[in-house]
Amino acid sequence: MAKSKGRVLVAMSGGVDSSVTAYLLQSQGYECIGATMKLYNNDAINNDGHTCCSLDDVEDARDVAFRLGIPHYVFDYSAEFEDEVMRPFVEEYEAGHTPNPCIECNRRMKFSRLLQRAEELGCDFIATGHYARIERAAQDVSSVASVDDGSDSWARDYAPASDDVRFELRRGLDATKDQSYVLSFMTQNQLAHTLLPLGGFTKAHVREIAEQQGFINAQKHDSQDICFVPDGDYLGFLERYRGSSYEPGEIVDAQGKVLGQHKGAVAYTIGQRKGLCIGGAPEPYFVLGKNMAANQVVVGPRAELSSQGCVAMNWNWVMPPLSAGETMNVQVKAHYRQSPIPAELSIDADGSVRAVYLEPRQAAAPGQALVAYVGDSVVGGGTIVEAF
Repeated sequence: MAKSKGRVLVAMSGGVDSSVTAYLLQSQGYECIGATMKLYNNDAINNDGHTCCSLDDVEDARDVAFRLGIPHYVFDYSAEFEDEVMRPFVEEYEAGHTPNPCIECNRRMKFSRLLQRAEELGCDFIATGHYARIERAAQDVSSVASVDDGSDSWARDYAPASDDVRFELRRGLDATKDQSYVLSFMTQNQLAHTLLPLGGFTKAHVREIAEQQGFINAQKHDSQDICFVPDGDYLGFLERYRGSSYEPGEIVDAQGKVLGQHKGAVAYTIGQRKGLCIGGAPEPYFVLGKNMAANQVVVGPRAELSSQGCVAMNWNWVMPPLSAGETMNVQVKAHYRQSPIPAELSIDADGSVRAVYLEPRQAAAPGQALVAYVGDSVVGGGTIVEAF
């Protein structure tokens, strides 16, 4: 019998991607254990079973695990998901921001809780079905020494995995499925203990493999919305979560002139055009900002959305960090489906990261993630706090 390459805890959501991930790793000689994370009660959010965490999803994952002959476990993290993902999502919306709960779920659940569970089970790695790549890169360790702030977390989070190797996070080869954006928070320790076998595959190829292996979920469709808001009705979810309706208020222009009424300021985001219901306007209006204290949504023509760049806090460096006074030519994305924007990256005196666009673009929404790239490699990412 061939020696195992290592033991892997595979996050199996019941979808085709994670199922093929388990198959590929087993085929490559890894000892696999399937793990489905129970994150919330689907009935409570009127889920029709088309996202994750439904009983059907658990059964689909279990069926694939049985077919592969690997153990399968269900871990209940619903309390942690409530505290660390769902409640902050609501609070951020109520503060006027546009959060990205998928990033927080990956950060708090898959690459934190699940990695901890993997260590408890004696696993060497965790694996997910994300379309991204993790690669080793030769690295001069002296170039990261300047970020050592004396804290216990520095070596775990930023130091190279060995004396001469650092891990890089790269885009998936299928540009239509690349998910490196939502993994930009990953630390060196997490990258060193994570396997992403789908990074070099197209979605069509993954489905073909699933069909060949007779997986029950080979043609299962992908979820398109936030998993706990499966119908895309954010306002409805927020009101159900809070148990009350949000107060309607004024839609105003940049000079304060009242143009209409909104249904609750939490439901609007920077750049939004649909759903404003402003009649008689000479040109389309877009959301420019929100005044949560006054319960107002500020709108204007597209030209008033123009922005020179944005600032992000809580930045995680995947590549070696910049020093004060340094700049880096990068491409940035201010939301998942945005085309990359050429920009210059630098660090402000307070430690925040500033991206100056080479040409004006639409203003980014506070709360979203800013992710920077050099070529296919992720430089790092943080939470947008302002556009300028």
